[in-house]
Parts: sequence; structure tokens; C-alpha cells
Amino acid sequence: MLQFGATPNAFTFPFILKSSASLSLPATGKQLHCHVIKLGCKSEPFVLTALMSMYCKCKLTVHAQKVFDEVPQRNLTVCYNSLISGYVQNDKFLNGFYLFSEMRLRGVEFNAVTILGLVPGCTVPGHLWLGMCLHCLNVKCGLENDLAIANCLITMYVRCGSMELARRLFDHIPEKGLITWNAMISGYAQNGLAAEVLELYREMELLQVDPDAVTLVGVLSACANLGAQKIGYEVEQNIRSSGMRFNVFLRNALINMYARCGNLEKARIIFDEMPEKTLVSWTAIIGGYGMHGLGNSAVELFDKLIKTGIQPDGTLFVSVLSACSHAGLTKKGLYYLDIMKREYGLKPGSEHYSCVVDLLGRAGRLEEARKLIESMEVEPDGAVWGALLGACKIHKNVELAEIAFNKVVELEPTNIGYYVLLSNIYTESNNSEGILRVRLMMRERKLKKDPGYSYFEYRGKTHLFVAGDIGHPQTEEIYKMLNRLEDTVSELGGANKNGQEVINQEPPNIMGVHSERLAIAFALLNTEIGTDILVIKNLRICGDCHSFVKRVSKIVDRLFVVRDATRFHHFRNGTCSCNDYW
Repeated sequence: MLQFGATPNAFTFPFILKSSASLSLPATGKQLHCHVIKLGCKSEPFVLTALMSMYCKCKLTVHAQKVFDEVPQRNLTVCYNSLISGYVQNDKFLNGFYLFSEMRLRGVEFNAVTILGLVPGCTVPGHLWLGMCLHCLNVKCGLENDLAIANCLITMYVRCGSMELARRLFDHIPEKGLITWNAMISGYAQNGLAAEVLELYREMELLQVDPDAVTLVGVLSACANLGAQKIGYEVEQNIRSSGMRFNVFLRNALINMYARCGNLEKARIIFDEMPEKTLVSWTAIIGGYGMHGLGNSAVELFDKLIKTGIQPDGTLFVSVLSACSHAGLTKKGLYYLDIMKREYGLKPGSEHYSCVVDLLGRAGRLEEARKLIESMEVEPDGAVWGALLGACKIHKNVELAEIAFNKVVELEPTNIGYYVLLSNIYTESNNSEGILRVRLMMRERKLKKDPGYSYFEYRGKTHLFVAGDIGHPQTEEIYKMLNRLEDTVSELGGANKNGQEVINQEPPNIMGVHSERLAIAFALLNTEIGTDILVIKNLRICGDCHSFVKRVSKIVDRLFVVRDATRFHHFRNGTCSCNDYW
């Protein structure tokens, strides 16, 4: 245009400035700024806002502020909006908020764009109160029916963890768009409220709102957390019939869902079918093998990934180190930590070190694990010291356990699991004084142990049990089954000779019966002989229950899969996939 002698004007500059911003070309943007001044366009509002937006997107907020300060008309809403949004996008929320305050003091009208520029800066808990003020102002000024603002506010509440407020706003929106549904579903998924995700998804289906890939990723994440494979399968069918079958994000979500629901074979089929595998795809399948205790398969896949030329990242190294830890592959795990730093230039974080500490600890190399913590390049967090504490329980090292416990409760004083772990260590060493001391600490800090629960999915319905549960309609039969199993194990010491599953006559004392035993007994009562049984448990399986399921798998011809808080256990013929290494 310039070469042909045509003269740009106020209509030309906004487009070329926007292009410079998109391409992150600040030098070009500055040259264009010179053209704006030279051609007398510096007083045009849309040119000024385009300049400010360009400088902000190129992270030059000081330059944007200078442009703003030179605006002859200080009552232009569009100019304020541009700079406010720029400040928020550059993590300078308070600058943006002060500018908004100035705008209000000068009597400059604000609009929906102003609010949309400010609200994203309130997505951290410390700024939530300001976001709530903006929400109130939004209602007061009659903007509550603006769907874009409502969606933005829901996202703000979600990211601050205020799910109740997000849901209240969601329920008050008269006509919800797909973005609104996605904001709420993604929010529930990100905050670990998987049951609420599925409930909302069912509501969407009833209202005949068609989901998109964003919706289904959130739903599959919830299915993975709950172990709801049946719903996950339904979602997969929806994906295949709706033309989204080649969406890589959905395929990765399906791999993760099937792996975490215990169907590793299906997860691998989806992985193998992918024409182009992303780093996330490899991470999902390697993490799945690790959770199932198949460390050698995880390592084999990781080595295959390296040969493809894809550069591994920190998240993938967490997956493979965790797999090595669960399978006891100490030498391999230490090698991966070394190449992570030496060959790939990645700085290990606490999550990597916690895997390696766990790896060394399980192998009985406790002193080596302690020295690794002391040599860490980053400050060790609760997970690192917690891994050492867990290793101390395995190897009954009370002295080192106390050191690890003192460190971990400084970092995570309200994490009940560590108190219970130390109490168990004291119990095994017959240290009654130590047990009392831990209980007093818990009482002083008003801490209560999370209730354990397990569930089994049967005919599309989730049957949930807690310890000592007597609320299920089949309670009497469940306890009879448990009693019979214990008697058969002690009498036969091996497999059930006739291969049948029988129900006992009398229920045992119900006190202290852990939830996974109840779920397994229910599953045996209601499923056909030979059917695999998957039980999901919210806490880590205890040693007694682990031994119980091993013995039951020896007398009953079934595969029992128990997913606890950390991993999968596959029980068959009296053995477990973890090789008693968990």
C-alpha cells in the first residue's frame, strides 16, 4: 500500500496494529505508532485503543499507559476498557482496578466490556471479594442478563473454589448457552466434584442440549474419578456417532478414563488406534500402566516414546517415575531422574522427588532417600516427606518416621493421613505413649479421620458401602457371604473345590468390617460366576483387607480389581499384581 503511494488513515491502522499484536511484533507496532502520529491519526479513538491493545499484548503496558495519558478526551469508555483489559491480561490486576476506580470517579460510563476485562483478574481466592463486588455492581446496573458476563463470573467463582456461588449463579441464568453448561461442568471436574458433573450432564441430556468436546472431556474426567465405566462407554458411543471421534483431546480423555476405570486393555486399543499420538496421549497410557502396577510395560512405552523423537516433559517424567515406584524398578527410576536433568534439561520438582523418595524407601534405602531430600534443588513439600514417612512404616523405622512426621505436619498440618500413618507406625512398634501423643495432637487441632467408603457399579447403579455398613437392602446376605468366605478360607486354605460361590448361614459381628469387603461380598452375590469385579475405594487399602482379597481370589475363580487412593490391585489365584509392594 505504501509502495503504491496510497495513504493509510484511521480505518487502516486498527487492522494492521491488531496483526502486529497477534504476531508479537512490538518493533513493527512502534513503527506503526510513528505513522499514526505522522499522519495525524493520534486523536482517533479506535486507533488509540488499537495502539494500547497492541502494546499490552506485546507486554509493554508502560507504553500503553503513555498512549492513554496522551488521550485528549478522558471520557472515552473504549480507551479505559482497552487499558483495563491489558493490565489484567499482564497480571497487573490492581493497576486495572485502580484505573476502573478512576473511571468511576470521573463519571465515565462502564459497560459489559469493562466488566469482562476486569473479572478474569479476580480468579484467585485473594481477589474473590473484588469479583463479588463487581458481580453486585453488574446486577445493580442492569447487566445481570448479559450471558457473556454471567459465564465469566461462573468461571471466576469456579477458579476460586466457590462452587456453591457458581452453582447459584448458574441456576439463576434463564437461558443457558453451551458455554454456560461447559463452565459449570468444567468447574465441577476441576474441583474434584465428579458426581455433580455427571448429574449436570444428565440434566443437559434431559433438556436436549447437545454437548461439544469441552463438555465431554469434563464428563470423561468425572467418569475416571468415579470409576463410572458404563457412563464413560456411553460417552464414547456419543463421540463416535457425533463426528468427534478423531478429536485428540477426547481420545486422550478416553484413554485416561478407561485406564482409571480398570479397563487398561480398552485404553491401549484407543491409544494404538490414534494416527497421531501427542505427548498427552503417551502420558495418559504410561500413567495408566503405572497405576496398574505394570511398571515394565510403562518403561517399555516410555523408551518407545523416546525413539519417536518426541521430547518428554515434566508431567511425563512424573508418570514414568511413579510407575517405577509402584513396580519396584529402583535402578530404572534413578536412571530416569538422571537423564531428566542431564539429557533433557528439565529441573525436577517436588512431585518428581516424591516419586524417587518413595522408590528408594520401598527398596529399604531409607538413608539414601533422606539424603536425596536434603540435596533437593527445590524446597521439599509435604508429599516428599510423606513418601519418606510411608517408607518408614513399611520398614518399621520409628526414629526416621518421627523426623519425617515433624517436617510434614509443618507443611500440611491439617492432612489427617499423616497422623494416622504415624499412629499406625507406633501401633506396630507397641508404642502406646506415641499413639496417645498423636491422638492428642489430632484432638487439639480438631482433626477427624476421613470416613472410608467403597463402591461397586452394578446394572448402571452405584452401590456404596462404608465400614460396618448395615444400610444396604441386602445387608443380611452380604454379611453371611463374608462369614462364609472367612470360614472357607480357614477350612480349605486354598481354592473352593467345587468352584461355586455359596452363601453362609449366620451374619458375623459387623463392627470394624471394612467397606471394600462389603462391596466384594455384594458383587459376589449379584454377578455371574467368572465375572471380573472392580471395586473403587477412596482410601488406601489396609494390609488386612489386602490379605483378605488375596485369600478370597484363591478360593473363588474371579479377577478382583481394587482401585484405592493410589493405585490398582489385581487379585487372582491368591496373588496381587503389586506383589505385596504398595
